[in-house]
Amino acid sequence: MGAEAAAGRTVAVFGAYGHTGRFVVQELIARGFVPLLSGRDAVRLKAMSVEYDVEARPASVDDPASLDRALAGAAAVINCAGPFATTAAPLIEAALRARIPYLDVAAEIEANADTFAHFADRARAAGVPVVPAMAFYGGLGDLLATAAMGEWTAADEAHVAYGLNSWHPTPGTRIAGEVSRGRRDGRRVRFSGGRLEYRDDAAPVLEWAFPEPMGARQVIGEFTMADVVTVPSHLPIPEVRTYMTVEAARDLSSPETPAPVAADGDGDGDGSGRSAQTFLVDVVVRSGGEERRAVARGRDIYAVTAPLVVEATERVLTGRTEVGAGVVSAGEMFDAGDFLRALAGQVKVELP
Repeated sequence: MGAEAAAGRTVAVFGAYGHTGRFVVQELIARGFVPLLSGRDAVRLKAMSVEYDVEARPASVDDPASLDRALAGAAAVINCAGPFATTAAPLIEAALRARIPYLDVAAEIEANADTFAHFADRARAAGVPVVPAMAFYGGLGDLLATAAMGEWTAADEAHVAYGLNSWHPTPGTRIAGEVSRGRRDGRRVRFSGGRLEYRDDAAPVLEWAFPEPMGARQVIGEFTMADVVTVPSHLPIPEVRTYMTVEAARDLSSPETPAPVAADGDGDGDGSGRSAQTFLVDVVVRSGGEERRAVARGRDIYAVTAPLVVEATERVLTGRTEVGAGVVSAGEMFDAGDFLRALAGQVKVELP
């Protein structure tokens, strides 16, 4: 690959050595990109650079000059380092200075809301695409809701039900959750009446009729995820609710639940490093008396973030977008149906 071609395919990955970051690096390499590893842990970066034979550039979010050095020559940057309440703004600032696209995999509601609130005008003025929550939480649900809408220009309600058979959270997930709970003083949040509401009451336990073979399951109602930021950022839907299977919510809340472990050694793996955890995302949009549904099925909520964010990066870099610049969620930035179909090797999708 020539120097000019390599520059156009070089993507900086901040937090490259984290659980999700490693999946992203592997996906970039598989698609012919040149990952540029970054993050604050120089020792882990060096080991990973030797493992993958790529360059590593240590950097810290509290040192803007180090971020500028880390992004020099990159065509885009993917932020995989949580908590995003701490990392997103400095990385977006660095991307704006470098005039390169920024994407992240943030699941934190408040961090994503901050990105839309603080950078929409600046990113648009700079001509830089900023795509937050380009991940399993936030991005996939937004793409499914957008595809389900079809020609509808508005809807009354959108429901995103997460049918996880288990949830073994990474250390990063646990830290991000603590940061979010601290920001909202321990209250829970939901999106109703076109805005975020913070509540002190307990979330309801409901029954959700997932498509077969999962069927009816108990879920935590208003188990609010990043979809309540991404979906209404571009779709006029005043009620956006997300739900989580009780088993997965219990796993997440228990300090005894271990981190995810690759299933490749137990007979059902494929050498990818994915865990055995499975998911079904069931999205329902309603308008008047009509209802439309889109469904996605797959394995490992962390691993599947890699094809989501790398597919998005490739489309941004090749101009296959619906919007040129600004802070834009997945459903608005891309042709949702076409994007979802492109994931066929990783996610089985059923659209209206």
